[in-house]
Amino acid sequence: MPKVIVGMSGGVDSSVTAYLLKEKGYDVEGLSFKLFETRGRTDATACCSLQAIEGASKTASAIGIPHSSIDVRNDFIEKVIEPFVDSYTKGLTPNPCILCNRHIKFPYLIKEADKRGAEFIATGHYARVVRSSELRVQSSELLDSSLLKGIDPKKDQSYFLYVLRQEELKRILFPLGDYKKEDVRKIANNLGLPAAQRPESQEICFIEDRNYFKFIDNISQFACSPGPIMDMNGKVLGEHKGIYHYTIGQRKGLGISSPHPLYVVKIDAVKNIICVGSEESAMMKEIEVNDLNWLIPIYQFSSASGGQATSPFKATVKVRSMMKAEPANICISPDLKAAKIIFDNPQWAPAPGQSAVFYDEDVVIAGGVIAKA
Repeated sequence: MPKVIVGMSGGVDSSVTAYLLKEKGYDVEGLSFKLFETRGRTDATACCSLQAIEGASKTASAIGIPHSSIDVRNDFIEKVIEPFVDSYTKGLTPNPCILCNRHIKFPYLIKEADKRGAEFIATGHYARVVRSSELRVQSSELLDSSLLKGIDPKKDQSYFLYVLRQEELKRILFPLGDYKKEDVRKIANNLGLPAAQRPESQEICFIEDRNYFKFIDNISQFACSPGPIMDMNGKVLGEHKGIYHYTIGQRKGLGISSPHPLYVVKIDAVKNIICVGSEESAMMKEIEVNDLNWLIPIYQFSSASGGQATSPFKATVKVRSMMKAEPANICISPDLKAAKIIFDNPQWAPAPGQSAVFYDEDVVIAGGVIAKA
């Protein structure tokens, strides 16, 4: 059987991934990354901590596969940490997991696979890769592979993977895409794997206690300047603590009083203004997206009618990972790098800096970064 390099974070998902592939007969080797967290944080829930890497090594030993780690801290700081901080200081809401997938995790797995003579790479993501012969692709250019949602709607992680390229997809294995989380946990428990009871991380891996404001203060030279909080009519309601303390849709921690709930609806980094409004005013029907990555060549894909799609075309779209993909019309720019998305129904607080991902049923068509709502 072919050799596969499995990215092992020390968690239950990547541990079971390695086990399942070994059971299928693959020649499996585990690989962990030394990231930013190895400088100080040691808690086991951080996917890049020293303790997590030690846990991955113990799991690999229990499964009976070799394990090693590589140091990618410099690239992680340059391509994930610094863009994350820079985005927040510009009033955006970045997604570091997507940055990591795009610039660190998958490129380095491919690089190490090539070094070690491995045909495939694998991770513990809840998503699926399906070959072109199994899909209804209406295109003169056949796909090697297509990315699909995982079967568990509560754990589907295809949203975070839209940045993958075709040359990466054709070498990726996602064994957990056909499993539900509770079944994966059960497998780990039955095997007595060291990661079986490890709690699941629900936060940004390189930030302790979800306190990213403190993290930005410590790592950035950006001056945190207070400024006005205004309503939709320009009336000053209070003073903010610095724009990177706020995100679109935020309600708590505004420090202002009102007879009705108020939400952050706009962040103007140039004027240093936070604009708040009603829940209704945070609902958006149109957004603009740039930096598009196409997983289906151009926008030729199987539409509901079975025909070739043209711009504008109909698809479903997610603007956050755990929302249900909602129907929308998508108008593509001539250079295919940007799009305007017009939802059938207004969506809650799309945040510039986050990503919008397009789907044809379970198939990921493309995705990009929200530039404007």
